[in-house]
Amino acid sequence: MIIMINGSFGVGKSTVAAALVERLPEAMLFDPEDVGQLARYITRDVRPPAEDTDDFQDIAIWPPLVVATAQQLLHHYRRRLVVPMTLAKRPYFDAIRGGFAALGPVQHFCLVAPLPVVQHRLLARGDAGPGSWPWRKAEEYVPLLHDPYFVEHIDTEQHSVDDVVNHILARIAEE
Repeated sequence: MIIMINGSFGVGKSTVAAALVERLPEAMLFDPEDVGQLARYITRDVRPPAEDTDDFQDIAIWPPLVVATAQQLLHHYRRRLVVPMTLAKRPYFDAIRGGFAALGPVQHFCLVAPLPVVQHRLLARGDAGPGSWPWRKAEEYVPLLHDPYFVEHIDTEQHSVDDVVNHILARIAEE
């Protein structure tokens, strides 16, 4: 099983994913950002202009590399994957979720909170103030991720990390 934890930068994906892995001993964390950094590095001198942006998700090989990496992790380690990532652009979301679905069961949860809450959390992290890349992406993605297309939404302003993890555990137990 793959458990996708989607949401804006600063909404709590990494915190929830880590807590979920602690509660699911047969699970492991897989962060597609690592694959993105690899894709950015290995294509640095060959990317066409459309892929040469400030976002590794725009690199054409990123979605299939994410899916291929998940496939190898599932095959080799035979554990559930907990996958925190920000996927607000439908083509990237569809490519990755569809690729994951071809590998087996997938549960998707989209963490949401109002933009001021997300911005407060980004400031509290100390690495993302106004004008920073995560700040700008949060401004762009928070409204997009509230779209019903990204169900199932979980409000991280109203619920604690434990509440969110308990909700996810209850939903995956239903599968």
